[in-house]
Amino acid sequence: MNISRIIASELSLPAKSVETALKLMAEGATIPFIARYRKEATGGLEDRDLFSISQRNEALVELEKRKETVVNTIAEAGKLTDELRERIDNVTSSTELEDIYLPYRPKKRTRASVAREKGLEPLARIIMSQHGDSLRNVARRFLSDDVADVDEALSGASDIIAEWVSESELSRQIVRTAYSRSATINVTVAKGQNNDTRFADYHDYSGSLRNCPSHRYLAIRRGEAEGVLKVSLNIDNDVALGRLDRVFISNSSSESSRIVAGAVADGYKRLLRPSIETEQAADAKQAADETAIGVFADNLRQLLMGAPLPGKRVMGIDPGFRTGCKVVCLDAQGQLLHHDIIFPTAPRCDYDGAKAKVLGLISRYAIEEIAVGNGTASRETERFLKSIGLGKSPRIHIVSEAGASVYSASEIARREFPNEDVTVRGAVSIGRRLLDPMAELVKIDPKSIGVGQYQHDVDQGKLKASLDHVVESCVNTVGVNLNTASVELLSYVAGIGPKLAESIVAYRNEHGAFKNRRSLLSVPRLGEKTFIQAAGFLRLPGSDNPLDNTAVHPERYQLVEKMARDSHCSVSALIASPDIRRRIDLKKYISDEVGLPTLTDIMSELERPGRDPRGEAVAVEFDDSINDISDLRAGMLLPGVVNNITAFGAFVNIGIHQSGLVHISELSDRYVSHPSDAVKLGQQVMVKVIDVDIARGRIALSIKQAKI
Repeated sequence: MNISRIIASELSLPAKSVETALKLMAEGATIPFIARYRKEATGGLEDRDLFSISQRNEALVELEKRKETVVNTIAEAGKLTDELRERIDNVTSSTELEDIYLPYRPKKRTRASVAREKGLEPLARIIMSQHGDSLRNVARRFLSDDVADVDEALSGASDIIAEWVSESELSRQIVRTAYSRSATINVTVAKGQNNDTRFADYHDYSGSLRNCPSHRYLAIRRGEAEGVLKVSLNIDNDVALGRLDRVFISNSSSESSRIVAGAVADGYKRLLRPSIETEQAADAKQAADETAIGVFADNLRQLLMGAPLPGKRVMGIDPGFRTGCKVVCLDAQGQLLHHDIIFPTAPRCDYDGAKAKVLGLISRYAIEEIAVGNGTASRETERFLKSIGLGKSPRIHIVSEAGASVYSASEIARREFPNEDVTVRGAVSIGRRLLDPMAELVKIDPKSIGVGQYQHDVDQGKLKASLDHVVESCVNTVGVNLNTASVELLSYVAGIGPKLAESIVAYRNEHGAFKNRRSLLSVPRLGEKTFIQAAGFLRLPGSDNPLDNTAVHPERYQLVEKMARDSHCSVSALIASPDIRRRIDLKKYISDEVGLPTLTDIMSELERPGRDPRGEAVAVEFDDSINDISDLRAGMLLPGVVNNITAFGAFVNIGIHQSGLVHISELSDRYVSHPSDAVKLGQQVMVKVIDVDIARGRIALSIKQAKI
């Protein structure tokens, strides 16, 4: 099996590019490195293409291992033929492989195996040939101590035929096709569960399985797992049986054909249909998982790539009523300078004390921005801050606090702040998310960040692989400051990982800041191979080599230096002068290893060295008159921020505890195939309230109606 060709065909990618990518991966190259620095070799394959290639390669390698097991088992049974071996070798689907293997797979004791032990398989073959009648006379030849009478002989033979039917590749494909084309999913509420309203939308639901949206299928399956719902998949049994009869019955008027028909019906009902239904349910779950994971990954990417506010001194506030608001002051690097607590709202209502304390902290620590968590008491705290005369500075930002409590209780937080309690750590996390969302969010399990749906119901292995890839991709796209990055951030840099990240930080703490990229090689157990993978993604603003603060890889420094010499200037002057760069003819520098893609990337880096592709965060102004869901009325126009995207729409934060849903049909006047085509995470939008369900805490919003 040529894995690279199979992957290329399945993903519609050039075979040579896939082959090269797999070779580079086998040599230890990481996906970010290949995507950024080996564009000529792979024909410009993108990060997502490379991840798909890697995932499919792993699956095909596992399939090859399974083939070995199958071949060995069949060979041990003495039933392996050259034709069968060739079929197995050419299989690219695990479903097809298991269909081939099914008749040979060791089984538990079945009705058919019992009949075989009684010597009834030859009788089954005679019946299956469907030639002639007088079967009862034929069956008498198979009576024995184990077979008491003709009826028992015919019944045992029928059990064997039923198993043949259920294990037939053609039978399985016929029923599988029926399920994939026309199966319905039918849901009812389980006995005694009518009062459980969590899945009320599905208490009496029926619909096409193939058209069932991923979020709906996952919700139904969750309801089934929790014992609230009963779920079945159904097809037209008469149609399926009719197709099977046409395959197995050759002479409908004969006695043997009538027995075969009965065996076909039995095999279908007792063995084949349950098997395929289980398989199809698993396939539907897998498809729903892939969709949900894809949405989660896209959301996480957008969240991690959220605009930072670098170099700002920030006050982080974790709002609260009874326990007060936890306040922290952070320096421009996110280090904790001070923490305190204020009680500006009920029940204490210490407005004056809170005002004096906040204004004093702003002055003492030169606070430039304020980050307020979006949980309980968020709007009340924001309103308090606006009332104390801050003016235009510092600006107030409402920040998602999803996962802050997870971080505050984590080993990472305990290591960072061993002498502070969880409330202080949570407020620090809120403040740091404003400074640099990515640097803070990489410390939290992505499932806890609050931008997924049914994340605990999907395949956890695939979810982790996908989300880890997204984090790695985002971190390497932005780049990491080698002298300030945390262990968690460094661990996602291509080629480094958690252990080396710890070594790098330990070395930095002991020896001081790294002077240049090459000094990274002084870190114990960090060799040249790792350096090549990681160096281009590490930034050193104060390095003695200006290229160390760009995405130009050290392997191309000599090329840039040659450009500078040819232009009769230094590398620093080349970076500083757009006129000099414009005069460079890139074609002069094309070689066997370096093509226009790499040269174009280099020039882009020289144009804006050390640039952050994420932009800069801006404050959001919510409607001050809306503090609670009870304040909402249909027809209101409100500003909001997209804070989650699902397959069926986008959730918008309008400044209260509950986010509102903009259904996909309300996103735009034009057709929208997926919500992410119309809106992005963190995007500021104007919405119109179209319905409010206070009892269920649901808010229906529209973006397209807000434009009318």
